[in-house]
Amino acid sequence: MVRQGGATLDEITKRTVTVAFENRVRLAGSERNPPKNASKAGKLAKDSQVSVTVVVRRNGDGAAPADAGDLDLVERFAHHARLTVVDSNPRKRRVVLTGNANDISKAFGTKLTRYKSKQTGYTFRCRTGALTVPEELHGVVVAVLGLDTRPVAKPHFRKRKAAQATATAFTPIEVATLYDFPKDVFGAGQTIAIIELGGGYKTADLTTYFGGLNVPIPKVTSVSVDGGKNTPGSDSDGEVLLDIEVAGAIAYQANIVVYFAPNTDQGFVDAITDAVHDTVRKPSVVSISWGASEDSWTDQARSAMNAALEDAAALGVTVTAASGDNGSTDGDTDGKLHVDFPASSPYALACGGTALYGSGSKISSEVVWNETANKNGATGGGVSGLFALPSYQNSTRVPKHPETNFVGRGVPDVAGDADPATGYKVRVDGKDQVYGGTSAVAPLWAALIALLNQKLGTPVGFLQPKIYTVPPASFRDITSGNNDDGGHGNYNARSGWDPCTGLGTPNGTALLSALSPAQRVEIPGSAAKPRIAGTWSSADPNQQIAATIVIRRPAQAAALSEQILAGGSPPVSHAVAEQALAANPNDLAVVEAFIQAEGFSIANENAGARTIQVQGTVAQMSAAFGVSIGSVSDASGSTHLTYRGAISLPVDLKDVVTAVLGLDQRPVAQRRRVTAQ
Repeated sequence: MVRQGGATLDEITKRTVTVAFENRVRLAGSERNPPKNASKAGKLAKDSQVSVTVVVRRNGDGAAPADAGDLDLVERFAHHARLTVVDSNPRKRRVVLTGNANDISKAFGTKLTRYKSKQTGYTFRCRTGALTVPEELHGVVVAVLGLDTRPVAKPHFRKRKAAQATATAFTPIEVATLYDFPKDVFGAGQTIAIIELGGGYKTADLTTYFGGLNVPIPKVTSVSVDGGKNTPGSDSDGEVLLDIEVAGAIAYQANIVVYFAPNTDQGFVDAITDAVHDTVRKPSVVSISWGASEDSWTDQARSAMNAALEDAAALGVTVTAASGDNGSTDGDTDGKLHVDFPASSPYALACGGTALYGSGSKISSEVVWNETANKNGATGGGVSGLFALPSYQNSTRVPKHPETNFVGRGVPDVAGDADPATGYKVRVDGKDQVYGGTSAVAPLWAALIALLNQKLGTPVGFLQPKIYTVPPASFRDITSGNNDDGGHGNYNARSGWDPCTGLGTPNGTALLSALSPAQRVEIPGSAAKPRIAGTWSSADPNQQIAATIVIRRPAQAAALSEQILAGGSPPVSHAVAEQALAANPNDLAVVEAFIQAEGFSIANENAGARTIQVQGTVAQMSAAFGVSIGSVSDASGSTHLTYRGAISLPVDLKDVVTAVLGLDQRPVAQRRRVTAQ
């Protein structure tokens, strides 16, 4: 519903709190430099309509929605600034506003100008400097996107050059066979979301292509975001069709939904947000083949996108992202090392590239993709200069950033065939062609994840903490080659993880086995008791809850207790007794590994009390502890969180964990009252 300022005049006048919106503050991270390789193309008409996305802070951890009061405050400011509220969504933590260029410029303290690209002739809206917001919105608003419409990302595909015409080429199905993808599943019941910032596809191309592969044509749907549409007829068609055809050839029973958005910071962030929070199509995996050097973004845009990717992780949606096609510099001309974003986000599965040689099911050779000498790209990869090293990479020997010594996120996580010389047979705009680039690796991994999800019967979700703990045989380790494209000497392949191909390319069947649920055991006496009779209802899967994991007492503690019960005095000092009662370090380590694999955050760890308090969503808790979490309403109308079934854990936690508390929040005791006689 469109509302002027989010409320009627009567609603506004009835408010008891008056907000002046007089004093203004700088919006952190909103600074913009003038565009490169572009010139001013005249003033923007004052009555031009402008749409912006206002991103609001979280009201909690994980995918927590925005606070209703924060959204209301933004809407009141919109009314004050003569802007229109088009949409206000707490789950997506955003308010979409429209207004004429004059009013919207004043609202955010900037000036809008038209610029024209010297290379493409494309005309776009631009601003420079920082934005400002009313003091009342300081800390509430974390980003304002859409005022500046300069292109922010590039597609990461490479077309094979004529000089490479005699090289090898594969269909996506042949690549999947070489990587031993599961053979008896085709993505049924899964939805693969694909983010596109330009171009389009024609159904005729898909019909011809999939018919030539002798596989059913997958269901492909396009979704418009911020006015973006399926518009074939540009070079970006190669990206769109590469993504659809690679994912669709392997997971042809999956639904493929293409989210088309403008190539702007607003469009990119909104497309990811819409896909992750799409409750109608419900993607289990999102594929992204667009990006740009992580330091080319404004801080606010990068933070907003990273928050959307964090939502995906919290909601159990895997996001695959191409690591770029321009080697260790990511194509930047400053002569320094860079990694590509959003691949550098710790919440994205960053996908690097290789040159793959083989036939049938046998790989004869595989090395790091680097065709810099032929001017046809190299896999992106390296060390982030902005995102800190995530805990799941602690044991991977990610080097410090060679130029800054920053302990950053290592890129990529995984890899796949990307060299145009060993590329993918695709059909683009009526022609059969061969394409490569890490753009092919993101949908390749998205298709594999769709197969894994179907086979496992549950989404693999936030995959990184899991793949860094699986057996090495789950990947083909790439130990030859480098992605140096600027004479830096960085980076080289090596045994184990490296900044060119990550953990390596997939051994699909072995990875499936590694991700399959381990044998589980129930905690004795953990089934919830029916203390309150009432109406059961499912809990919101995104609701954040806490649980306390209780670890067994060590043997020396049991001996100490027996002596005390027998009437004897403790034979040790208080300090030694505390040490004896504390959790065994090995027990703590195995429980911490389980917590990390399930994607929980640790709120408190107390070795002395032998407890670890964890936080996660209802969906995460249900899966981790093998129960169905819901709520019960009693006769008085009060509701309490509880669960059905007995709590179970992986077999390696048998006897280590003695209890999991907090999943059942029904009252356990009654107050004793004495009535005077």
